[in-house]
Amino acid sequence: MITKRIIPCLDVKDGRVVKGVSFVGLRDAGDPVELASLYDQTGADELVFLDISASHEGRETMIDVVRQAASKLTIPFTVGGGIRSVEDMTRTLRAGADKVSLNTAAVLSPELISEGARRFGNQCIVVAIDAKYDQELDDWIVYTHGGREHTKWSVLDWARHVVELGAGEILLTSMDQDGQKNGFDLDLVRAVSEAVTVPVIASGGAGNAQDFVEVFTRTKASAALAASIFHYEEVSIMEVKALLRDRGEEVRWIPSR
Repeated sequence: MITKRIIPCLDVKDGRVVKGVSFVGLRDAGDPVELASLYDQTGADELVFLDISASHEGRETMIDVVRQAASKLTIPFTVGGGIRSVEDMTRTLRAGADKVSLNTAAVLSPELISEGARRFGNQCIVVAIDAKYDQELDDWIVYTHGGREHTKWSVLDWARHVVELGAGEILLTSMDQDGQKNGFDLDLVRAVSEAVTVPVIASGGAGNAQDFVEVFTRTKASAALAASIFHYEEVSIMEVKALLRDRGEEVRWIPSR
């Protein structure tokens, strides 16, 4: 049985961790370096750092913050936001990231996925997909620039395409469920995780430990990501893992310290 991963996400803007609802209404959640250290000590399997305004503002990822956070970590560390070239990937990996996450840049320049996979290996390339349901089209559509701009790509078509190009993992965020705390978008996660052959990280909507049980038992997601419920201590990573373990799911167990 494959171990299910629990992954906190640090959405960083202006050097601070923030969280909102459906990508808007951001509020402060703390210092990214302090939170990185805390999650490393309290059972997180991996950590994702997303510079959420870098692509929109047309600037590079905050490398200094990445370097400081990486120095506190012993778990795998994925960094995204503002990565637009192989040189940006190299700089981010040298700062301490284990994987790079591409979103807007992948849509604008899909060849970047292949170039990165050839240079660093498929396992190093994560494609983040921000998905929003379109009632008229009866389909999920890919959004870019921090959820500000829609594309012509359907989520399923884009997911299959990025895997063909060399993506080793997909970080799938439901914009509709983001911050709502009423559960992951199981239909979306199920559709994508059944359509591709690489691990899918479910993101958007976690409100309690049971939501993680639902996404792992009702979809083929390999990992589940959350932000605010961990940042504001509404539920702990170990609570989630304890419930998953009780329900027969394989998790990397770390005793409470």
